[in-house]
Amino acid sequence: MNLQGILVPIVTPFTSDNKINLPALTKLVEVFIDKGVTGIVACGTTGEYYTLNEVEREQVLSCIVEIGKGKTTLIAGINDLSTNGAVSRAKNAEALGYEGLMLAPPSYSLPVQTELIAHYESVANATKLPIIMYNFPARTGVEIEINTVAELSKIPNIVGIKESSGNFSRALALISAKLPNFEIICGCDDQAADFLFWGVRSWISGGANVFPAEQSAMIKAAIANDWNKVRQIMSGMMLTIQAMESGGYNQKAKLGCLRHNIDAGNVRLPLLPLPKEDVSSFNKLIAAYEAPGN
Repeated sequence: MNLQGILVPIVTPFTSDNKINLPALTKLVEVFIDKGVTGIVACGTTGEYYTLNEVEREQVLSCIVEIGKGKTTLIAGINDLSTNGAVSRAKNAEALGYEGLMLAPPSYSLPVQTELIAHYESVANATKLPIIMYNFPARTGVEIEINTVAELSKIPNIVGIKESSGNFSRALALISAKLPNFEIICGCDDQAADFLFWGVRSWISGGANVFPAEQSAMIKAAIANDWNKVRQIMSGMMLTIQAMESGGYNQKAKLGCLRHNIDAGNVRLPLLPLPKEDVSSFNKLIAAYEAPGN
């Protein structure tokens, strides 16, 4: 499973009557592959996995496999409120042909660190697929502490962590730990240049729904030690990324798909569409974006 490069936690497009828009999803996968991303993460947070029933989830996962298998790395988000639920989703993703899994701590139950270890161990033991842990305490209410990361990294099929805490000092501690056969993955779009500078070459980016080619180019520039280009690309995207991080992330990720001439529709409850003035402001940011060299 290749994690080097940009992996897109793809949005789930909806029709005007709030159904899964499989033609739009198909086009998005094709566009992202064409733009040079390393992989697609299905049913992640940006994909509004928590709004999908099991039939819809199967539709989304199957559609992405059908288009992307053999062309790009395919990872399935398997978050669930329970460990048994995550195990079931892991087995389903494996049966469908996914290459890897991404799993955050279960939300709401607030497990302590020993319970987190038991959670991840149970899921890892139930599947042959590699697992990326996802540290996003602002959403789950629980942080995977550094010592816990080190302990879980000893499990052969726990292969990395998407670090989305927003605390770069923590990220740097993880990077500096040099855990063997374990990938630290950028999960903070606005800190991507910092991650790259410190040697990270994997980025799971919701912002790649908007900027897939640009972010792929940014990784390549880092590999080539072209830090002027890294800074140039990051600077060009920064206002848009900051606007996404400031609120309405999923809504703005979907709006950004219009850059690819694909209408991803609105979000589902419990989220609401953005107010018209916010849509207008974000669209102006997208329209004002200039690719490096323009």
